[in-house]
Amino acid sequence: METIQLTNIKKIFHLGGETVRALDGISLTVSEGEFLAIIGTSGSGKSTLMNILGCLDRSDHGEYFLEGLRVSEMDNNALADIRNQRIGFVFQGYNLLSRTTALENVQLTMIYRRGNRINDPKKKAENALEMVGLKERMHPEPNQLSGGQQQRVAIARALVTDPAIILADEPSGNLDSRTTEEILSLFQRLNDEGITILLVTHEMEVAEHAKRVIDVKDGRIINDYEISHRRYASM
Repeated sequence: METIQLTNIKKIFHLGGETVRALDGISLTVSEGEFLAIIGTSGSGKSTLMNILGCLDRSDHGEYFLEGLRVSEMDNNALADIRNQRIGFVFQGYNLLSRTTALENVQLTMIYRRGNRINDPKKKAENALEMVGLKERMHPEPNQLSGGQQQRVAIARALVTDPAIILADEPSGNLDSRTTEEILSLFQRLNDEGITILLVTHEMEVAEHAKRVIDVKDGRIINDYEISHRRYASM
């Protein structure tokens, strides 16, 4: 089953009289259960692509389908619902609320969800935190957690609404090498359990933990290949 289908996506910015083609005809299909890394240098277009995949921005041309839904034709309210219900975000900076426990950070995603209310959000949040290895660390606030633990909370928050995809933007950017391996190992385990993951990075060592890699340069996909000998992180 195709989770994502992009066809001839283009995005153009006008900066100081100059026309910049941030995306110049991107076509991409991602199947359910894939672990895809999107890699590129600064200015390659990978961040613009991530914003469109995450329904944070719109393309100027082309079509985007997410689980058969025509995202490219949706209004702002419908896009907000897609972000809230079908996409789990994991950011480099964690984006956790201070003075709020790990459990409450994960619960809030469901409490403020529009429509399709979740029964017993506390229990569901507890289950998500247990999935990421924080069964014993649900009640500390973010400043009482290590960077790796904060990122695990962010991953639990992304998981808790059962999204179609998890979109991770440089998720190991603020972590040391050992903790990076732990977080990437967690993503691998979640993917092995059937969760579709898209990871945006500029580091090949990070991308090699995925099953498939696309290289983006000058707004185009220049390479799209499977990782034949997938690099497994160690816990």
